[in-house]
Amino acid sequence: MKTIHVAPSLLSADKSKLLDEILEVERFGATYLHWDVMDGIFVPNVSYKVEDVKKYAKVHHMVNDVHIMVSDPEIEAQLFIKAGADLLTFHIEAVKSHEEASKLIDEIHKMGAKAGLSIKPMTSAESIFDLLPKLDLVLVMSVEPGFGGQKFMPMAVDKIKALRKEIDSKGYNCLIEVDGGINEETGKLCKEAGVDILVAGSYIFGHDKKERIDSLK
Repeated sequence: MKTIHVAPSLLSADKSKLLDEILEVERFGATYLHWDVMDGIFVPNVSYKVEDVKKYAKVHHMVNDVHIMVSDPEIEAQLFIKAGADLLTFHIEAVKSHEEASKLIDEIHKMGAKAGLSIKPMTSAESIFDLLPKLDLVLVMSVEPGFGGQKFMPMAVDKIKALRKEIDSKGYNCLIEVDGGINEETGKLCKEAGVDILVAGSYIFGHDKKERIDSLK
C-alpha cells in the first residue's frame, strides 16, 4: 500500500505553545511539518517569519516543508533555506515567467533544499507540466491561499489526477501535495486521486492529534 505522508499546518497551531504542538504531531506520526509563510501582499494575511523557522527547524526530525506565499520568492527562498527549510515551495503565480521559475528551482537546489511549486485554485495543472522534470514536489491548493479553515474545492481532485498521470507516465521523481480543507473525507478523495502528502491544519490542531493524523494516513 502506498505511504501517505501527513503534514500538519502550523497555521492552525497554538502559537503560545508552538514547541509542544510541533513535538506532539511528530510523536503521533507526522513526517512533514508545514510552514505557511505569508507577506500580506501576495495573499491578504501575514504569518510565520524567518525567525520562527530558524527557532524551531532543528527541534524535530520531520521535513521542514516551507510554503512561501510571497510576492518576492527569489529573496524569501534564500532566507528560509538558510533558516532551515528542507523543502521550499513557491507559487508559479508569483513569478513573471516559467523561465524565471526554472531559474529559481535551480537556485533552491543549489542551496541544498528540495524545490516545490504551488498552484492556486484557478491555475491549471497542465500549465506547469513543463516544469515537472525539475521539481521535487507540486503543491495543489484546494482553497484560495491566505487563510486557514476554508472549505475544500473539489476541482483539486482532477488536478491531482492529471498530475499523477503525467508524473507516472514520464517517470518523474515529483511528489504531489494538497493543502486546504483537508479532513478524513476530502483526504480520502485526494488519496484515491494519487496524492502523496496531505496538509491539514484546523482538522488536526485543537483536536485529538493522534486520532486525526491516523485517520488521514
